[in-house]
Amino acid sequence: MVCYLGPVAKSPSISLFFPAWNEEDYVERAVSRATRVLQRLTEDFEIIVVDDASTDRTGEILRGLSKENRHLRVVTHPENRKLGGALRTGLSSSTKEVVVYSDVDLPFDLDELERAMHLLEYLEADMICAFRFDRTSEGPKRIAYSFLYNLLIRNLFGVQIKDINFSFKVIHRRVLEAIELRSQGSFVDAELVVKAIRKGFRVFQMGVDYFPRTRGTSTLASPAVIAKILGELLMLYPETKSPGQPKAPVRLPPSVASLEEKRRAASGG
Repeated sequence: MVCYLGPVAKSPSISLFFPAWNEEDYVERAVSRATRVLQRLTEDFEIIVVDDASTDRTGEILRGLSKENRHLRVVTHPENRKLGGALRTGLSSSTKEVVVYSDVDLPFDLDELERAMHLLEYLEADMICAFRFDRTSEGPKRIAYSFLYNLLIRNLFGVQIKDINFSFKVIHRRVLEAIELRSQGSFVDAELVVKAIRKGFRVFQMGVDYFPRTRGTSTLASPAVIAKILGELLMLYPETKSPGQPKAPVRLPPSVASLEEKRRAASGG
């Protein structure tokens, strides 16, 4: 007796990118780890590192790695464009069906990507945003800053995202084709998620263990960074709150499309 199980689902192609500014202590580890994980998940993947005008050995290390790793592409900024600029470059440079964004110091275990990809398919999601289970290792000041910022974003935009700036997001390409990002600084994460939700995309969350950096220095809680976030929030609030109609039709997952058709039929539209 032959049991036909149907065609085997093809794994989606994946772009994984890291923004990097003076990350000589982490960049080789990040590329190596990403390569091992992605090889298990799909046959079609790329790793992109956006070198945001680093002044240490980051660029030199990446040039060496790119000669050995055919999956690695390096995009170099001649001038520092900050986190928002690096993220926008990474997103626009990605060519695959699913785009993954992570900090280069790997604040989560990249093996979690397998679970995120499963949820993307199982939930018919357009984006998976991770949140940190435990942040006590960061210290009270950064915990307080993060709590207040997340509270501010939830209240201003009405989105129930627990950890808006955490650098583990898995995004289907259709989301990136429908929105335009303008942030230059760390407000870019909130802009991305809020605009995606406003367009009707399905955004889900998953919790992960958090591993703070042990080398180098993070500048994300500096007064200058916080001031830039708040400045961009004020400037971009109107269009982020109500970003208008997509430039191209939004391709909704089947379940959402079915509900939308029923709603229109019931309203006579």
